[in-house]
Amino acid sequence: MRARMAEQVRLITSLPSEAAQRVHDLTIEGITQGTRASEIAKKIMEAGDVTASRANMIARTEVSRTATLLTQARAEYVGSDGYIWRTSGDSDVRPSHKAMNGKFVRWSELPELDGMVGHAGALPNCRCYPEPVIPDD
Repeated sequence: MRARMAEQVRLITSLPSEAAQRVHDLTIEGITQGTRASEIAKKIMEAGDVTASRANMIARTEVSRTATLLTQARAEYVGSDGYIWRTSGDSDVRPSHKAMNGKFVRWSELPELDGMVGHAGALPNCRCYPEPVIPDD
């Protein structure tokens, strides 16, 4: 899981690498302490030269991406091969994500949507989430 989370730093392309590492650290700290994305966004604005809207988007994305990675690590640990893609179910869901709703996705196969690759909740501004399929045994 740590290796996957470290990969997130590389994905934050709009910030210098030091600021991206700081965002990663803030996200990990926030997840472990139950900090809301809006609070992390404030710290991101302090850490780098970004606008409030950009900081909010980065914070939401990184919190969601981290939660998805944590879900994946836990699910794989108990033998899960994949998950059911779930959306937030409102009118803001992207058409490509709406089309994925209810579909089984293997953890080992990253889906591609709108030119981006990632699991539910791991794409920019994605409010979807993975519902792990746990083996019966």
